[in-house]
Amino acid sequence: MAGHSKFANIKHRKGKNDAAKGRVFTRLGRELAMAVKHGGGGDPASNMKLRDAIAKAKSENMPNDSIERSIKKAAGDVAQVNFEAITYEGYGPGGVAIIIKVLTDNRNRAAASVRNAFTKGNGNMGTPGCVAFMFDEVGQIMIETNCGMDEESLMLLTVDAGADDFIVQDGGYEVLTAVDGFSVVREALESANIPMISAEVTMLPQTYSTLTTSEELKSMNKLLDLLDDEDDVQNVYHNWEA
Repeated sequence: MAGHSKFANIKHRKGKNDAAKGRVFTRLGRELAMAVKHGGGGDPASNMKLRDAIAKAKSENMPNDSIERSIKKAAGDVAQVNFEAITYEGYGPGGVAIIIKVLTDNRNRAAASVRNAFTKGNGNMGTPGCVAFMFDEVGQIMIETNCGMDEESLMLLTVDAGADDFIVQDGGYEVLTAVDGFSVVREALESANIPMISAEVTMLPQTYSTLTTSEELKSMNKLLDLLDDEDDVQNVYHNWEA
């Protein structure tokens, strides 16, 4: 889930229970399969999309054998990788803008699940484009302070590789890139043996919304929990400043 307190959110996500981790690994497996199908096969050396998907999976602590198994399965029968990428948009309680990215083999099931989450969370499912203009699609890499390189050297490394921004935060650094420059920056950090706690293309809100009542907070958390429980849902982005 995207949010404003980035490092806190990442640590919370990585501390999920086994059932939640299982859902995360299922989603990552689908991303790996799609990268194999649309990026040029199961060899990471010649498939940049797959290299990025592997890096993301590793940052989420997906076991190496699970990563390899997902890649081999997809490469062995690409025709069976029949997931469809769909984006849904809408508004949560208090007008919070929400974007939901789905990978599914059943469009009707995915739409019904997303609509149900909006309804039960006192939100409204919208039309394509209703909130997308409020977000920027960027590459985002999060690095902890104790990464083995001083701040100035790390900044120079990322900027030289093509990063658009280097932001110092509590607990670490946030590196932002253009979507088409993300892989180059990530691989430059990887080559320098800089550990990344997350590395992905994401949607960052241009402005944030706050919720003020206990009812709104309860409904928003319910909406996000329902979406998080759905295997079809890959990523949820919102502009709620929790």
